[in-house]
Amino acid sequence: MSEALRQTAGRDLAPRKVAILGNPNTGKTTLFNALTGLSQKVANYPGVTVERKAGRFLLGGRTVELVDLPGTYSLAARSLDEAIAVDVLLGRLPGETPIDAVVAVVDAGNLDRNLFLVSQLLELSLPVVVALNMMDGAARRGIEVDVEALSTRLGVPVVPLRADRGEGVEALEAAIDRVLFTGEPAPAPPIAYPEGLRKALDQLGPTARRTSRPELLRALVDVGGPAEKRLTQFSGAFCAAQLAQARREALAHGPLAGLESAARYAWVRAQLAGAVVKPAVPRRTLTERIDAVLTHRVLGLVVLVLALGSLFQALYLGAAPLVEGIDWIFGRLSDGVATVVPEGPLQSLLLNGVLGGAGSVVAFLPQILILFLFLSILEDCGYMARVAFLVDRLLAWTGVSGRAVIPLLSSFACAVPGVMAARTIENRRDRLATILVAPLMSCSARLPVYSLLIGAFVPATSLWGWLGMQGLFLLGAHLIGLLVALLVLVLTRRTVLRGEAAPFVLELPDYRWPSWLSIADRLLIRARAFLVRAGTVIAAVGIVVWALSYFPRPAAIHAGFEAQRAAAPTAEARQALDRAESAAYLEQSFLGRAGRLIEPAVRPLGWDWRIGVSVLASFPAREVVIATTATILGLGSDEDPGAIARARRPDGTALFTLPIAVSLIVFFALCCQCAATLAVIRRETGSWRWPLLTFGYMTVLAYVAALGAYHLTTWITA
Repeated sequence: MSEALRQTAGRDLAPRKVAILGNPNTGKTTLFNALTGLSQKVANYPGVTVERKAGRFLLGGRTVELVDLPGTYSLAARSLDEAIAVDVLLGRLPGETPIDAVVAVVDAGNLDRNLFLVSQLLELSLPVVVALNMMDGAARRGIEVDVEALSTRLGVPVVPLRADRGEGVEALEAAIDRVLFTGEPAPAPPIAYPEGLRKALDQLGPTARRTSRPELLRALVDVGGPAEKRLTQFSGAFCAAQLAQARREALAHGPLAGLESAARYAWVRAQLAGAVVKPAVPRRTLTERIDAVLTHRVLGLVVLVLALGSLFQALYLGAAPLVEGIDWIFGRLSDGVATVVPEGPLQSLLLNGVLGGAGSVVAFLPQILILFLFLSILEDCGYMARVAFLVDRLLAWTGVSGRAVIPLLSSFACAVPGVMAARTIENRRDRLATILVAPLMSCSARLPVYSLLIGAFVPATSLWGWLGMQGLFLLGAHLIGLLVALLVLVLTRRTVLRGEAAPFVLELPDYRWPSWLSIADRLLIRARAFLVRAGTVIAAVGIVVWALSYFPRPAAIHAGFEAQRAAAPTAEARQALDRAESAAYLEQSFLGRAGRLIEPAVRPLGWDWRIGVSVLASFPAREVVIATTATILGLGSDEDPGAIARARRPDGTALFTLPIAVSLIVFFALCCQCAATLAVIRRETGSWRWPLLTFGYMTVLAYVAALGAYHLTTWITA
């Protein structure tokens, strides 16, 4: 038997768990994708809303689970995601098995800063491998790294690589295999803490015997942090008093965080001395020359507008052929079902419930893929950090940081990918606030409603020769949601999500070519996750709405219209009777009865029960209101503005007027009538509290605003 086979035979081949951790913008996600490929699962950690991303790969005949921990600069755990990372590393998160090893991803061109986190990891008594990523960026800056010397000084394997190209990944796998096989923890770094910190730690040691020295340090330095709360919870009031006393004595030597940082950075400089050589005169890199334009106060905003305009056009125009293709496919499927299955409840269920629901889900997919393709390219090349930097000052007065801009802008195409894009916002309050207002952006599903009503009631006249009245109304419909969203952001950050503004610390990484293989992996993962996680919920809602609009079906209605059809002189007359029969069935359905029930509530808006039930039926998707209204009114064309304008009430007055059209536009601009958005908010937040709050506040806001718009327009046009 060969030596390699003997080693493999003697190994414990049980699955192992490896965590991957690093500073933001060090290529951690790219490396994670390179190691795991498509064998990834995305979900929330048990009991919290932080995303858990894990994948598997084979290593030496053994399955390794790789957990991608949230990016962080320190283990001080100032936010929820950082606290989760620490709990996973320490094996204290319920439902999570202990970590067997850690891969610390560092930027080879910024080792002075990156090794601060590595020094904290080395104190946790876990096997560690340092992945020295972005070696090409270090070379461009004239930085030379002696990998062997650095590995010797740190006491752990150090592997140089370029994760975006897959270079060095095999060597990294071999290093992971070695540390898992030996199971030897990394040696604790001999950091010379100042006398004040050492005395405080020595004083606390006998009181908290079950707490390791690194955790005692975190409890001492991070005032009010998770480590302090855990220590006082398990060790009692006496330990809390001892901690407070030790902290007061240590503060006499200076701020505790500053004392720790000075000691760690002194250790980092000692490890890098001689192992890293930098040029005497720093080179002006291509990144710095590009940033002179892209981060400029004026030119940077111009480029940003052009870039976001490209995204906006891509989401509207690029997705259109794909959506049409999907509609064509589902249209052919519907035709096939209509041919095979006879008319009746089963055919209606398959056509309107199952295929209709599935089609509405798949129709979102092109926009999601285009959005994530665009965002992945911007993120991989390094431009996304510049976007957040430029917009941060514009959003500062709302209480959220610049990271909210991309989710909000993408919501103009569809709130579903907009809500999903909010995952990139690290601060929990900012993320929730952004999710709450993302549905206020006028998505593409609102455009058919706007176009129909504006075309019917707004004259096609021009102002100043180039600005049309209809275009002005359409612009106003989009601006309503945007302006209200900014006001809601201010309100929520001062009420339900109040708290100190999160510091916006941002590193601008070097520009680099994106990894197309990594982007393709992410797109496939996102597509699968969306279809599985959101699609089932949306399809189920579609079936429920179909049932409410289909049942009951009194036989007397069919008998009455059948007699009229027999006497109808023309095919057009029989088609009109078919539409009238459908409207009669809908009026007697559970959904129609609900419309009659809510008529007193919608009458102040100028609506009758038919408009009210159309709005109710549009809950799964806003554009449903057009087809539903056409069915109720028995119109020949559900998209004919003239037919909508000619619709009459029983007393002969017009069903739709300009004030009613304006109130409907305002209502649809502000109301969250989208089951897909609510379902994704539920998935993203892990609770029904936030989608219910979103639906509740937007419905009330839409009703009040529509009421005001109706009466104001009535007064103006009187």
